[in-house]
Amino acid sequence: MPTRFAAINRLSLKKRLLIASSLWLTAMILAAGVGIPKLVHDYLVSDAKNQLKLAMDEITAHVEADVSDKLSLPYRLSDPRFSQPYSGLYWVIASEDQSLRSRSLWDKNIKILSLPIRTKLLGAKGEKLIYITQTIYLPGVSSPVNILVGVDEAPLMATLNHLTRQLWFILGLLFAGILLLIGTQIGWSLRPLGKMQRELAALRAGKQNQLAEEYPNEVYPLVYDLNALLFHYQELLERARNHGGNLSHALKTPLSVLKNEIAALPQTEQQKLLPAIEQIQNHIDYHLGRARIAGAANILSVKSNPSERIDAISMAFDKVYASREIILINEIDSDIDVAVDSTDLDEMLGNLLENGYKWASSTIRVHSKLISNQLIEIYVEDDGPGIPEENHQHAIRRGVRLDETTPGTGLGLNIVSEMAHSYRGKLLLGKSTMGGLKVTLSVKVAAT
Repeated sequence: MPTRFAAINRLSLKKRLLIASSLWLTAMILAAGVGIPKLVHDYLVSDAKNQLKLAMDEITAHVEADVSDKLSLPYRLSDPRFSQPYSGLYWVIASEDQSLRSRSLWDKNIKILSLPIRTKLLGAKGEKLIYITQTIYLPGVSSPVNILVGVDEAPLMATLNHLTRQLWFILGLLFAGILLLIGTQIGWSLRPLGKMQRELAALRAGKQNQLAEEYPNEVYPLVYDLNALLFHYQELLERARNHGGNLSHALKTPLSVLKNEIAALPQTEQQKLLPAIEQIQNHIDYHLGRARIAGAANILSVKSNPSERIDAISMAFDKVYASREIILINEIDSDIDVAVDSTDLDEMLGNLLENGYKWASSTIRVHSKLISNQLIEIYVEDDGPGIPEENHQHAIRRGVRLDETTPGTGLGLNIVSEMAHSYRGKLLLGKSTMGGLKVTLSVKVAAT
């Protein structure tokens, strides 16, 4: 996926559901908050016009013209507001040459002839009006008579604004209530996944060997299969290591006998047979190492302390290589644990440190850098001759020895590289600031 979507892809299921629910609920609330006031407004305007229609019927029923075509409305309308100045309820009767208006308009007049469609009309106080118009023809009057009845819009808008405020308050309570209900429902529904996450953390920390089986039907098959896989994998790992140890002991004695027998032969015969014996020994060491690490990567509970292991290994090498007077400086934080089996970590660090003891002039420096909360890089540097950059990848290959004069099998770096890979890490070679070789071992940080 594109990098710009990385943050979205990392969102938890709970956050995704909450965000989706919030967006949907917000859209519905906004639609209700905008749509309902509009419907109410249309209803109130329609009701007001229906009331004006009653007044219009009264006017059209009683407006008349005398013999000289003079318009008049002798009838007193039932609504007294028409007679009250500036009451907000008005009527106007107009023909081409005459105009009558209600007393409520007082000294104002509303021109209603040739009104454009949807014209905004103002009342006696300059207020906006809701109005209706009608055109009638009176006997004896040659021109049509236009009648307008209007009412002040302000009381209707005040009622609408009051209802809108109450509506938004209710919608706000509804939004909070529904969102709280959705959040509670999501939290309760996803609780089994949270429990599984805690149990997986306990597995990584070595506090338990399998997951509990009290899960909903949708999750239970996954938990059951994972428990079966963990059990099977641990059994295979233990069996492989036992077989590897047994095979090592079984082959050690025959090889020792062969070496002793070859040592008694003439020098020319020894030179012919010893390389084959050493080759057999190298293959045994290599394949036993692969068999022993074949299953270690996915055992979730493994944990070891590199600082402590380096101190223990260096004590042994200080005695083995005492004549070289090598100083090892261990700068790794003692609080850092890595997700590697202690035996495998000893194998990896032992190979790297042994190379340092063989090739360093005087000093080996071991330090680390926390790349993230899940990955750490362990650096082993020395002040020896190092390895040319063009030979870095070649040196990691199986059985490669760049210097035949130094004892060894050429399997060390290759075994470390494959073991690191089995733990989802890697091994890199580079040039040290001390002048020699810099080996970078990347491994996962153990869960706390």
